[in-house]
Amino acid sequence: MTLYDIKPKFQDLLRPLVRVLFVRGVTANQVTVSAAVFSVIPGAGLMLFPDPRLYILLPIFLFIRMALNAIDGMLAREFNQKSQLGAILNEVGDIIADAALYLTFAFLTGVSPWLVVLVVLLSWLTEFCGIIAQTLTGSRNYRGPMGKSDRAFVLGALGLFIALWPQYSIVTNIVFSASAVLLAWTSINRCHSVLVVKNA
Repeated sequence: MTLYDIKPKFQDLLRPLVRVLFVRGVTANQVTVSAAVFSVIPGAGLMLFPDPRLYILLPIFLFIRMALNAIDGMLAREFNQKSQLGAILNEVGDIIADAALYLTFAFLTGVSPWLVVLVVLLSWLTEFCGIIAQTLTGSRNYRGPMGKSDRAFVLGALGLFIALWPQYSIVTNIVFSASAVLLAWTSINRCHSVLVVKNA
């Protein structure tokens, strides 16, 4: 069970907004690019000014990014806007956004930068394993336990925790260590599921 399992309900909430955006001529690719830019700008701001109090904004940024990711997918699927360029922008935009927002933790005092970098690299690996599944089976794999939505929830909650209790920022190292293990598990799950399908 991951947050991806409740995605349909989240999409239902966003559907009226998606219809409005379509009527106004907004395209899926425009939303995809906007999501990446929206992640890079606040990410760069937190890197330049790593004040723990500012990390209270991180869960807001991550939530909006998840909403934009859902919106671009709905525009593409439900309004016939799928394209090869869109697929490329979606995958590239995700890894750029992950790096921009998650690397901000490396600039906090007491946080191990190599742990943060490791989590970013493993986040990319999980998405790569999902793409491998799509290449081999025709279906994108979103298995957890630490998929994109789960990462956003955990690290958004961590940003809120740091903002409220900056004296306990050392907890960040514990969360990132656990996240690294869960991300490795996620990558294995996604690859294993492909082998199961191919051998069935």
